[in-house]
Amino acid sequence: MKKSTGFCSILSGLAALLFPALLSAQLMDSKSIVAPGAQVEKLGDGYKFTEGPVADKNGNVFFTDQPNNKIIRWDAETNKFSVFSDNAGRANGMYFDNKGNLVACSDEDNQVWSFDKNGKPTVLVKDYEGKLLNGPNDLWIDPKGGIYLTDPMYKRDYWKRDPAMQQDGQHVYYVNPKTNKLSRVDEKLKQPNGIIGTKDGKRLFVADIGDNKTYVYDIENDGSLANRKLFVSKGSDGMILDAEGNLYITGKGVTVFDKTGQQIAHFPIHDGWTANLCFGGKNNDLLFITAETAVYGLKMKVKGVK
Repeated sequence: MKKSTGFCSILSGLAALLFPALLSAQLMDSKSIVAPGAQVEKLGDGYKFTEGPVADKNGNVFFTDQPNNKIIRWDAETNKFSVFSDNAGRANGMYFDNKGNLVACSDEDNQVWSFDKNGKPTVLVKDYEGKLLNGPNDLWIDPKGGIYLTDPMYKRDYWKRDPAMQQDGQHVYYVNPKTNKLSRVDEKLKQPNGIIGTKDGKRLFVADIGDNKTYVYDIENDGSLANRKLFVSKGSDGMILDAEGNLYITGKGVTVFDKTGQQIAHFPIHDGWTANLCFGGKNNDLLFITAETAVYGLKMKVKGVK
């Protein structure tokens, strides 16, 4: 945490005055995907660091408060928040599987967990070739039930194990749904983080946040990846696709790219880090955004992928 100087305080004050006008201008430029008149709204706050949002089939959004070791549920009908799990294994990125279980990168013990509807966890991935993973960060589940996950290295103050890197690099992995075997599918990234795939299971996007790049791959029938191509020269924390095929990446706010990699929108969220996002709500048209101590919503014209 940085200390503010008097000059910085003046700048912060000016930013607070200018922010609404700036935000309105950014959203007007993005009218093709944002609902008419919509603005970014704070839905809730008071958390320590929010991450990993994902919506269930009814539009309710589950997200993590990782430092407090909780998974929080936002109700799409009532707009109320409740605790889904208070023993989440320090969950980070999450995704629902085809059976409705909530699968999470729970990096307290460098594992991947699955939570049933009552919040009871089961360990799905505990190591790779007998060694702990560095710290599973984000994941996506393909239509066949296979799990793609990123394994960057971020030292955690809650680790009880050796804080040194456990694997020989920071890689992307795949859990085969038939054999439950974990394999590496890309070993050539600097620090993979955000990950998302297309509804048809044919393409995968992976953000190399350490090299400030996002790549797109073809997914082979066996789950392996081929034909890696640079999609945009910009990294990301969390990522999501909408039903039109636009890619939303995070960091300094939310930046949106169309299918060709052209930027079509940027949404300032607040003056800090924007970690992740998903589509949720009753109509699957609410962009739900996690950003440090709060969560935000933006009503969209486009919808999320179902």
